[in-house]
Amino acid sequence: MLTMEDISNVNKIYHPRNPQDSPLWKMLDDHYDSFEQGYDERFEKPFGFFRSIISEVVHDYLSCGDLKNGFARIRCNDCSEEYLLAFSCKSRWFCPSCHAKKVIQFGESLRDNILYPIPHRQYVFTIPIMLRLFFKYDRKLLSKLCWCAYDSLLVFFRNAVGLENGRPGAIMTIHTFGNYAEKFHPHIHAIVSDGLFRETGTFYVMPDVDLKPLEDIFRASVFKMLRDEGKIDDDIINKLMSWRHSGFSVHNGSRIARDDEEGKEAISQYIIRNTFSLEKLTYNEKTNTVIYQSKMTPGKNKRNFQIYTPEEFIAAITQHIPEKSFQMVRYYGWYSNKSRGVRKKQGILKPGESPEQGPVNIEIIDVSDYKPPRIPSKKWRECIKKIYEVDPLCCPKCGGEMKIISFINEFLIVKQILEHLGLWVQKPSRDPPDRYFSPENNELTYEPFYDDCNGYEDPCIMAN
Repeated sequence: MLTMEDISNVNKIYHPRNPQDSPLWKMLDDHYDSFEQGYDERFEKPFGFFRSIISEVVHDYLSCGDLKNGFARIRCNDCSEEYLLAFSCKSRWFCPSCHAKKVIQFGESLRDNILYPIPHRQYVFTIPIMLRLFFKYDRKLLSKLCWCAYDSLLVFFRNAVGLENGRPGAIMTIHTFGNYAEKFHPHIHAIVSDGLFRETGTFYVMPDVDLKPLEDIFRASVFKMLRDEGKIDDDIINKLMSWRHSGFSVHNGSRIARDDEEGKEAISQYIIRNTFSLEKLTYNEKTNTVIYQSKMTPGKNKRNFQIYTPEEFIAAITQHIPEKSFQMVRYYGWYSNKSRGVRKKQGILKPGESPEQGPVNIEIIDVSDYKPPRIPSKKWRECIKKIYEVDPLCCPKCGGEMKIISFINEFLIVKQILEHLGLWVQKPSRDPPDRYFSPENNELTYEPFYDDCNGYEDPCIMAN
C-alpha cells in the first residue's frame, strides 16, 4: 500500500549520476596523465615524492559510476520498469559522491552509537607553519599529533574539574587541508565530551574556564614529541617560544546540549568533510584553468578564489589522500574502542558513588544506565533519500516499489547488455603515463598494498 510520502515521491524522479559530467572528472581525465608524467620535475619539491596511492585513488575515481565496470539491475515489481545502477569506487577522502555517503553514515553512527547523552564541544588544535613540513614528509607523526591533543585534554580537564581519575571521551579527525588545498595544514578537529566520566557512569560537566593553559600544555606536548622524534632541538623550541605568537592555538565551539541530536550529527559530519567541494570548483577546458572559490584570503591582496593550472590543482588535492591503512579518525578515552568493548562485555558499570565523593560545585549527570544502541549504518537507499530527498527505489513510472534483482560484473555480459541498450561507449585507448610505461621499457611493476582497513563506522583505534 502506497503512503502519502510514496505518492509525493512519484514526482521526484531519481536519475543516477553521471560522473563524467563533473568538472573534477573532466579535469582529471584531460590532465592527470600529464600531471603524473611531469610530477618529478614540477611537484616533487613542494609536495614530496610521488605516492602510488594517488594513482590508485584517481583511477578508481575515474571508473566510479561507469556502467562498463558493472552495475545492479533495478526493476519495479508492478510495471517492470527497469534501470541500471553503476558500481561506485568507495574511495575515501577524494571521490565527492562516495565520501558524501561516508559523511552521512559517520554522522549518524556517532550520534546513535557512540556519543553519550551529555554535552559536547568541538575543539580545534593547530600548530605553527614552521613545524608543518615535518608532518608532511613523515606522516606517522600525524598519529602522534592526535595523542598530543588527547593527552593535553586529559591533563587540562582533570585539573579544571578537580577529578584525578576521570576521562573525557573524544573522537579526533586529522585534517591536512585548509580553505585552499595547496597548503599542507595539519591540524586536529575533535568532538569532545564537555567534562569527565568516571568508571561508575557519573559524568562531571566542565566549568567555564580559560583555554590558554590548554594551549600551553598542547604546545609543550608537541615540542616534546618532535624532540623525541629527532625533528627539532632546543634551539628551535627557544626560537618559537620567543615569538609573540608561537603559532599554536586551541579553540573550542559552543556547547552542544546533551539532547541536541541535530547538533551532534552536524558536527560529526563537519569533522570528516572532504578536502574540496565540487560546488566551489570551476574548470575551463578552453583556457586550461581551474578556479576554486572559498573564504577570503588574508593579506593585502584579499580575494575569495584561487586560480590554478589543472596540474597544479591535481597536485594540491591529491597530496591529502591518506595511505590505504592510515586511519584519519581516532577514538580516545571513554569513546575508545577498548573502553566501549569493556563496557559492552561487563553489561553494567560499577555501583554509583555518591556526589559527595567527587568534586563540589560541579554539575553531575548520571549515565550509568545508558547503553548506546547499535543502529546499523544507512544503506545506499537511505543515503540518497537524505541527500537528494528522492527515493531511488520508487518507480518513476508508476510509483511502485523497485528492487535490486541482480548484480552484473562479468565483462562480456556487461558489454552485451550495454550494447543492446545503446549505452556502450568505448573511449579511445591511450598509453599510461611514462612513469610506468615507455617504449624503451614496457615492464609493469605491481606493488602490493594493504587492503584490510575499517570504514568510518568501524573504529579500530584502541586508546585509554
